[in-house]
Amino acid sequence: MDQTVSVYIESKIFEALADAKLSEHAARMVAMKNATDNANQIVDKLHMQYHRARQQEITSELIDVVNGSNV
Repeated sequence: MDQTVSVYIESKIFEALADAKLSEHAARMVAMKNATDNANQIVDKLHMQYHRARQQEITSELIDVVNGSNV
């Protein structure tokens, strides 16, 4: 009976430690996923800003060329 109780207590302690480790791992995975999603959103916004600025520069150059050919 004593051995059974000690095995039971040991298994409950192991279960609690395993659950704690699993919870920590899951929390880290969620945090990393959120960080990755946020970084991807920032990259997308920066790409959009870059392309708008580039398009604006191209449009300005085309306007300059057209205005220059009318002179």
